Amino acid sequence: MLPSYSQLRRTTPVALMLIVAACGTNAQRTRPNDSMVRDTARTGGWLKLFDGRTLTGWHGYQEPIAVTTGWRVEDGAIRTGGDSKDLVSDLQYGSFELELEWKVTQGANSGIFYWANEGTAEIYENAPEDQILDNIGSPGTTPMNAAGALYDLYPAPLDAVKPVGEWNKARIVVHGAKVQQWLNGVKQVDVDFDSREMRNKIAASKFKQWLSFGKSRRGHIGLQSHGGTVWFRAIRIKDLS
Repeated sequence: MLPSYSQLRRTTPVALMLIVAACGTNAQRTRPNDSMVRDTARTGGWLKLFDGRTLTGWHGYQEPIAVTTGWRVEDGAIRTGGDSKDLVSDLQYGSFELELEWKVTQGANSGIFYWANEGTAEIYENAPEDQILDNIGSPGTTPMNAAGALYDLYPAPLDAVKPVGEWNKARIVVHGAKVQQWLNGVKQVDVDFDSREMRNKIAASKFKQWLSFGKSRRGHIGLQSHGGTVWFRAIRIKDLS
């Protein structure tokens, strides 16, 4: 408890200095971002979204914090069997750089969402998706739904993905409304969500029925559970806001 004004008036200068120092120490200990500042300074601004052991910092879409039914950690990676709610980060991000690695089983389908909110029945009704897919083992694969595509809006080459069972590296860079999606070191998508071209693309897609789709400029990172087994690891983010 801090001393009252009347108590401070009766305090000697030396004692007053000790009180101020003590208060400063307590304030410093309770600053929530101290450890984060030190960590980002050491890691070049990168923060881990997955500690490799637990699902701390994640929850199921529209589920309470820490509820991650259907997801588990296996051999240092997050695994889904495709029978659960999508997984979203507890924290939200605006401008950022995200990196992660993923691999799939034959025919598996998943995705990485960004700017996700939890205000619609399904995450894909509001959040753009960087597609994850076994291109070869998934019937009906086209550049518009291939791995690395901005799903149903901008295509990716079919040969950008590695074979089933091998790790792929995804990178998403967001500055305001401008988004780049990279797969295995090759840029797949470079778009501006505020552009007329993007508005026309959305208007010609299935997403036109959801008025909030692609409108947010800040939200959760999401991992999709959509079919087959998918693993995610080495998930880290740099906040550029």
